[in-house]
Amino acid sequence: MKQLSSYLEDLTDAKTLEALWAMHSERMAEYGFDRLIYGFTHYRSETSLGDPNDFLILSTHDKEYIEAFINGGNYFHAPMVKWALENEGACSWRFMHELIATDALTANEKRVVEFNQKMDVVAGYTISFKSVSARSKGAIALTGRRGLSQDDVDVIWEAHGRDIILANNVAHLKITSLPYAPPTRGLTKRQREALQWVGDGKTTQDIAVLMGLTPATVEKHLRLARESLNVETTAQAVLKAAFQNQMFIVEG
Repeated sequence: MKQLSSYLEDLTDAKTLEALWAMHSERMAEYGFDRLIYGFTHYRSETSLGDPNDFLILSTHDKEYIEAFINGGNYFHAPMVKWALENEGACSWRFMHELIATDALTANEKRVVEFNQKMDVVAGYTISFKSVSARSKGAIALTGRRGLSQDDVDVIWEAHGRDIILANNVAHLKITSLPYAPPTRGLTKRQREALQWVGDGKTTQDIAVLMGLTPATVEKHLRLARESLNVETTAQAVLKAAFQNQMFIVEG
């Protein structure tokens, strides 16, 4: 296994989300965690994590698991997701097993646990990252490879937990600094440029002159940007594009 300092240096130098995630997934697998699911939202409220279509989700689980856990809404009732929303730091899934043993789960939570057991997602750790605002939240679930018990995973954590937490904290910070667009929601260069000028306080007429276009064409780019980002106003489009690091990015 590469020295942690060398790994962190490579991680912070990653230029794309895909390269970073491949590197981080390989590193966690070396520790014994070969199935990961990372989630981040800017749209958390007291009662919701926002539209799942706006989540940043990275995973090494198979498609069937992600389809049920995210698109099927299982995440909303997952005991360790609930823990992550209420806490910061790392937590052994032994916590969940204790809830099961004391019959402290709701019917929906039991359903999610049964699904995880069916998919052999039974031993691991969850890391809940420190939030920089009341609206944002990020966490990662590290599932131990098949055949490992929670006792086995806890032994791994005893030996390497501090390094694993550090690696995931750095990965999280790097992930949130890189451009991300949900599938089919990426902005074109022209749409991004128009939004950037709006963010700089320019009017449609100003932008038309700056971009060498007609005002009607500028409005078209802004309308398509709003549609791409699934928002109603241009102000919301600027905010969401900024959240996803799609504005003022370095090309190439």
